Amino acid sequence: MNKNELNPDASPEAAYGARLRSLREARGWTQEALAGRMDYSSVHISFVENGRKPPTLPFSKGVDVALGLVGTDASFELEYRRIRHGNLLEGFPEYVKYEGKAVEIRLFEIGIIPGLLQTPEYARAVADGDVRRGAITPDQAEERVTFLGRRQAALVRPRSPMVLVVMDESCLRHAVGGTEVMEAQFQRLVEVASLPNWVLLVSPFGIGARRSFNLPMNLLTMPDLSVIAYAESQLRGHLERDTAAVLPLLTAYHQLQAEALPQAASVAMINEVRKGTL
Repeated sequence: MNKNELNPDASPEAAYGARLRSLREARGWTQEALAGRMDYSSVHISFVENGRKPPTLPFSKGVDVALGLVGTDASFELEYRRIRHGNLLEGFPEYVKYEGKAVEIRLFEIGIIPGLLQTPEYARAVADGDVRRGAITPDQAEERVTFLGRRQAALVRPRSPMVLVVMDESCLRHAVGGTEVMEAQFQRLVEVASLPNWVLLVSPFGIGARRSFNLPMNLLTMPDLSVIAYAESQLRGHLERDTAAVLPLLTAYHQLQAEALPQAASVAMINEVRKGTL
């Protein structure tokens, strides 16, 4: 029987289907054999492999059970979720995998509270704003908020990472979701600043040109002490692992920390801005 040639570069769904076929065939299984291990027909499997039917979460979980990939970085459930997160910038889903293993996380954000610090209400207000602008669908908004919740939960582990955050003052001044949402968000910031594995600093408007970055910047220190950088613009994200490219960014982050307000003064500023929202 002739086999269709698959083009995994055609779309994320095509890549999913091509990998499914490759792993199935590596085990010497026909589509019928795989179907016998799942609650799906061989025709359904064929359609997914050939990109004629999009994968679903239940299907992906069934594939993982059949192929022994449950809970691994190679799971089809993870790949399905990356497809659903197609509205995320390039490189970000890969960055999140590293984030969940990092021993130290350094963040700089402009204009909006960093995701790892957002309350669910604040995160939903941001996502709903994107829906109203037509940038994403309601389903994508829901998935985005859920995705953020998983990122935050991944930080709570036996050896939690050290998290250093520098927020531009604009993050505090940019009102999102109304008074109640902002009050809860400010309370969250103050609480986080008291935790032993978090350092929360504000980069005030007054530092002007001494601010090291003009775009958000994420730096991860991994267990082997390598450093990974992730930066994004309005249109794209970029993950950088090359040491020669990352070290100048780490130096710039250190310079930014030196220019930012100390944590006590940063918390005082948060509380001052907070009073203005009541």
